[in-house]
Amino acid sequence: MNNETLTRAAARFRGARTDPPPASVGISKTTHPLHPLFSPKSVALVGASARPGSLGQVVLANLKQGGFKGPILLVNPSRDKLGEDPCYPSLEALPERVDLAVVTAPAAQMPDIAAQAARARIPALLILSAGFGETGPEGEALQKRTVDAAREGGVRILGPNCVGLLRPSIGLNASFARTACAPGGIALVSQSGAICTALVDWAASTRVGLSSVISLGTGADVDFGDVLDYLLFDPKTESVLLYVEGVHQGRAFISSLRAIARAKPVIVLKVGKHDAGSKAARSHTGALVGNDAVFDAVLARCGVVRVKSYQNLFAAARALSSRRKPRGDRLAVVTNGGGPGVLAADAVAAHDLHLAQLAPETLAQLDAFLPPYWSRGNPIDVIGDSDGPRFAKAAKLAISDPGVDAVLTVYCPTGISTAEGVADALLPVAKDSNKPFLTAWLGESGVIPTRRRVEAEGIPAYRAAEVGVQAFAALASYVKNQKLLLEAPPPRATPTEHDIVGAERILDGALAEGRTLLNEVEAKGLLACFGVPVPPFAIATTREEAVAAAERIGYPVVLKILSEDITHKSDVNGVRLDIRDAQSVGSQFDDILSTVAARKPGAKVTGVLVQSMVTRRHGRELLIGVTTDPAFGPAISFGSGGVAVELLRDNAVGLPPLNVGLAGDLIDRTRAARLLGAYRNVPGASREALIDVLLRVSDLVCALPWVREMDINPLLLDPDGAIALDARVVVDPERRRLDSRYSHLAIHPYPAALEAIEKLRDGTEVTLRPIRPEDADMETAFITELSDESRYLRFLSLVRHVTPEMVARFTQIDYDREMAIIATRREAGGQEGIIGVARYVRDPNPASAEFAIVISDRFQRKGLASKLMGRLLAHARYAGIMRIRGIVLASNSSMLELMARLGFEVFPDAEDPSLVDVVKIL
Repeated sequence: MNNETLTRAAARFRGARTDPPPASVGISKTTHPLHPLFSPKSVALVGASARPGSLGQVVLANLKQGGFKGPILLVNPSRDKLGEDPCYPSLEALPERVDLAVVTAPAAQMPDIAAQAARARIPALLILSAGFGETGPEGEALQKRTVDAAREGGVRILGPNCVGLLRPSIGLNASFARTACAPGGIALVSQSGAICTALVDWAASTRVGLSSVISLGTGADVDFGDVLDYLLFDPKTESVLLYVEGVHQGRAFISSLRAIARAKPVIVLKVGKHDAGSKAARSHTGALVGNDAVFDAVLARCGVVRVKSYQNLFAAARALSSRRKPRGDRLAVVTNGGGPGVLAADAVAAHDLHLAQLAPETLAQLDAFLPPYWSRGNPIDVIGDSDGPRFAKAAKLAISDPGVDAVLTVYCPTGISTAEGVADALLPVAKDSNKPFLTAWLGESGVIPTRRRVEAEGIPAYRAAEVGVQAFAALASYVKNQKLLLEAPPPRATPTEHDIVGAERILDGALAEGRTLLNEVEAKGLLACFGVPVPPFAIATTREEAVAAAERIGYPVVLKILSEDITHKSDVNGVRLDIRDAQSVGSQFDDILSTVAARKPGAKVTGVLVQSMVTRRHGRELLIGVTTDPAFGPAISFGSGGVAVELLRDNAVGLPPLNVGLAGDLIDRTRAARLLGAYRNVPGASREALIDVLLRVSDLVCALPWVREMDINPLLLDPDGAIALDARVVVDPERRRLDSRYSHLAIHPYPAALEAIEKLRDGTEVTLRPIRPEDADMETAFITELSDESRYLRFLSLVRHVTPEMVARFTQIDYDREMAIIATRREAGGQEGIIGVARYVRDPNPASAEFAIVISDRFQRKGLASKLMGRLLAHARYAGIMRIRGIVLASNSSMLELMARLGFEVFPDAEDPSLVDVVKIL
């Protein structure tokens, strides 16, 4: 087989692509289910009108003026014609079946219109009308009836209560937006119609082209996850802007966001950061707003960028569209005005960026030609009398400095130089740079033509220095979050076993007493079930029991009140420390009961906890918490602990499941992280022990959906390890059972249930299991050791060098949308290695998938491929995949024999006679 054939074959295996350009992401033999909605060939308008200013009239005008090439049919039971266009009484009366029906009729008519669409086999509805879930219970009921009627016929709905849909590349303007938009590579997806139209107007004024404008409205059916899935495969879309008020389906949102962020930059504007905004957002869309810190954790986990204003959306998009990415966050500013330089420096600090420290060589070269009173540092003030060549020479030196990651030039209008003259000098420098080069042109009428010219040359141009800094902040954040997305964490040092039965027994005991708040004994017992260290303890209900428990545990001890009515024990003086003898135990037991009775009359006291007094000279008091976000489920927080936790407000949030790398990042995002290292005569605390506790808490919330809230405060950490001194747990009896898809989590954890031990024909014992991010090193070794023949026959890749991006793509999979089953074997030295991989990746149509399988040369013809494929097909069937397909070389007889045994049908490939397509209906 020649290299050209091999290249074509490899390119068609989507699972093996390493870093495809956006236009090639959508290679597939199946059509996305939302294709009729976003790329219709024919459109009907229900509610078309000739009344000036009516919704039906404005949308009809936009449809006709947009340049849509397909037929536009009108539905209005009260009219025979609108102008020269005939009207039809219903969707069922149309002379031909259309792909998309745009609806502007009153909300009350919508269930009937949806039913008509179902009977007429119209695949998509775009409902612009308001009066649904955003209005309250009656509107929610109307929305449900509409969606139910549509689903009976497989009709998808965009909206209701939305501005509409614009797809400039096909001339589709199915909206009531006032401004049209030019074709381009940016997709805009928004829950707010008003923000949508404002952004479209903004894009038109700044000559930014758009691939799509998608207004979700209340998102009754088609939501963020569906749209992002489509845009991932859309060749017209190069980057995505999201305006988010709230999320209906957290898991689908994250899954789709992580998938598209690997291929295309995504920038998010999320509102509802503060309480007032959250309430307004919730009433606007009816979506779950959730905790803003949790949302930040979601975006970081997905590898996307968050901005703070809608103007910054396009500023960030311009910067990301340049394709030049910084290595760090060190910015150099070159300006002909001192004031704008100071503003830029302030913005750098405000965004947690760094002004680059210029190298001595760079400073000396600048000093050689700049006026003697220049700033001699960064920002580089080339002085107000600077002409274009001086500006450009300074910028070239700055961008060439190894300590500089990007340059922002800031031009202030003067009578000495013109904006055009400065642009003439700067543009060659900007184009030659392989680092981000951003420009700001202050003023308006005198610099607008220059801004547009610079933008047309592919160099970002902004109105203000601060906006340029914000754009660089987005670039730096994008690079950092992409690294998190691609991170390959090391494996845990030791496997963990957890006592799930013991944990369930604790829950049963609390629920039997009608409690959802575990007492401290139960909370610590729950932690112990997952291996979190806790001090020895016992419950005492009498003075004598307290003394006996203390003698058994060993002095010194701590006494704590046990009451479901008391959340913070210190508030009622319910904790006694460092008790060193039996007499003191007895007297303190009596005193703690009498004090609590006086300070909290009526509190139900179940006893006193007797616990070993833990004293660690170099201990740090920390907090690990769990909260359940309404949109994204459980989230884990970490930060400073102790009695002043509310005052310190030092915490970071992450989503489970955590791994070693993610747990480390969670720690590093807090001020408490700085206290963990050694300082003065204080030795460093055990970071490894802290990470281990975080991972065990992550395991706990993954395994126990009924844990709604949890505080470990304080967690005492010192050089010798960690120990949980106190804990509080709230349970949710409505979320009692764990399902196999871990639906209580926003991110599907590692599916351990798929692990199995198998024997090959020669008796070799192998482990079959899903791939994990921690397998990156093994995957690299496996790919590297394959022979050229195996690479070619399995279409893995023609790439000789295995890149981190390729390995990350193979090992960091989303178990909701794809699966990779690996076979591993321990070598003589005890080292585990991969000897085979079978994987599937869903097509744009999620009911279909493409598979691939690769077997190590040493383990071929031993029955391993059959075992891997059998397990993969079983899981695909369980995951709802109905059709699975693959591409095989026509000369690969052994693989074709295996396909025949597994029930695949073989078809000649329409594009290449050296290949065959294999298909199985599951």
